[in-house]
Amino acid sequence: MTIDRQTLFSGTEAPPPALALDVPRLAAYLKGKVEGLGESFTVEKFKGGQSNPTYKLTATDSGHSFVLRRRPPQILISAAHDIAREFKVMSAQYAAGFPVPRGYWYCADESVIGSAFYIVSYHAGRIFWNVELQGVAATDRARIYDDMNTRLVELHAQDYRALPLDNLGRPTGYTARNLARWSRAYVQSQRVEIPDMDWLVAHLPARVPSEEPVSFIHGDFGLHNLIIHPEQPKIVAVLDWEMSTIGNPLIDLTHNCRAWWEPTDLGGAASSLRGQDLESLGIPSMDSYIDLYCRRAGISELPYRDFYFSFVQFRFAAIIQGILKRADSGNNASGLLLQRQERVFEFAAMARATLEGRAT
Repeated sequence: MTIDRQTLFSGTEAPPPALALDVPRLAAYLKGKVEGLGESFTVEKFKGGQSNPTYKLTATDSGHSFVLRRRPPQILISAAHDIAREFKVMSAQYAAGFPVPRGYWYCADESVIGSAFYIVSYHAGRIFWNVELQGVAATDRARIYDDMNTRLVELHAQDYRALPLDNLGRPTGYTARNLARWSRAYVQSQRVEIPDMDWLVAHLPARVPSEEPVSFIHGDFGLHNLIIHPEQPKIVAVLDWEMSTIGNPLIDLTHNCRAWWEPTDLGGAASSLRGQDLESLGIPSMDSYIDLYCRRAGISELPYRDFYFSFVQFRFAAIIQGILKRADSGNNASGLLLQRQERVFEFAAMARATLEGRAT
């Protein structure tokens, strides 16, 4: 039976015991800090997401809603879940006019709810967990994908020094550093031996391009992190800036293309555009999408294509491995664990085939 991702991940639920908040303590701490929240509010946890638990706070008096995002109570990978960085980035992007939630408060005091957290504005709208955009007219599908492409180009064209976000990362050597980081993360979260992952850890570093473009990047730019207007085919907010940094925009682009290269998983872990009639859906092909990005960004083509796609496929395998490792301790943000160890094997094989020029 195929799992309906849209139904599964949409909306809110009661937080599971491991992620429940001490609401009276939280309310006492937030008193007077977030205008419009008040001293009494309800708490629900958003169903979607596997990394940082995210909650909807709704004021009892005004009915206004806000979003609380926290680090997991236990941290398995030291470099992950940097919500202080995420809050800083969103605050800078909001000031620059990019569509992101407005930041209200950051709390580093772990004694309040058991981990650091922040409060941002809540945006009503649609989040699509199926990349074919079920229930949307073909013309609107085309406009949503076009707006996603446009916003990614706009993000990469920003003068990050003027935001200011230039101290988030070094302007050179990003690809090699990010590869090393995710190689370490994979080793930290490894549960079984995966020869293709070991091969990639050994061979990807030698293929890192000697030169790379530099821009501000999101890190996980995709439909699942975009709030689409309730009625119009346009983006109203970009979410999940945890992996954002100064880096290589071509990695951001190839990761953004995941909808085209990730296989569908009937267990609900992923939907995919592979094998779909894109023309009837109104969705561009991956090559057309990349060509459009290149034209808008003022470059002739995507260079080192095999390397970049292999790298993001390897990195995605490492991300899935981290989700599985967190689940071992009951510490994943979503109570729904749809990822399976077999998918790490699958993406590792895909990444190796891509790097070796054998991808279909």
